[in-house]
Amino acid sequence: MSHGRSPAESDKRMLRREFLQVRSRLTEDAVQAAGVALADRALELPELARARTVAAYLSVGSEPSTPALLDALRARGVRVLLPALLPDNDLDWGGYAGAQSLARVRHGGKMALLEPTGERLGPQAVASADVVLLPGLAVDTRGMRLGRGGGSYDRVLARLERSGAHPALVVLLYDREVVAHVPEEAHDRPVHAVVTPSAVRRFGNV
Repeated sequence: MSHGRSPAESDKRMLRREFLQVRSRLTEDAVQAAGVALADRALELPELARARTVAAYLSVGSEPSTPALLDALRARGVRVLLPALLPDNDLDWGGYAGAQSLARVRHGGKMALLEPTGERLGPQAVASADVVLLPGLAVDTRGMRLGRGGGSYDRVLARLERSGAHPALVVLLYDREVVAHVPEEAHDRPVHAVVTPSAVRRFGNV
């Protein structure tokens, strides 16, 4: 059995570098402004309007900013779950209760992440979510998502499939990150919608 990279995996690595380079040139003001616009768009989603529990994430660096959306969901009375990275790159979950419920955690040589400080609910807690908001670098016209390559959300999606849970899967991106084609591997799963600062786009796989 070959342990070399598949063509799709190599293509993904190249694409990730390109998208991350573009993001790295964004100013902090641009990131924040995109986050406010993104929150406005996302809150128009019927799936979020009726959601009782949303599994979300805290943006880092030049990712589209998510705190405005998290706080708006909380203000609506939605239970918001945020991830905590485990040593094997899997995700545990905890409740979000505002900025004071977060602590900065450094994982080895990786970037420090803000994680919930309260009770850990276990990796399976994501299955209770009505909507799962996913980070990414791009999505294509079929709804295939390009992640960062760490595999954490591949595990989340596989866990949802195994548990028979069917939350709405929504990826949050910048406008230019909706592209014609993203390379896919056997384990990749399409999302139901993408939200960018200017639009919501749905895919026909719901």
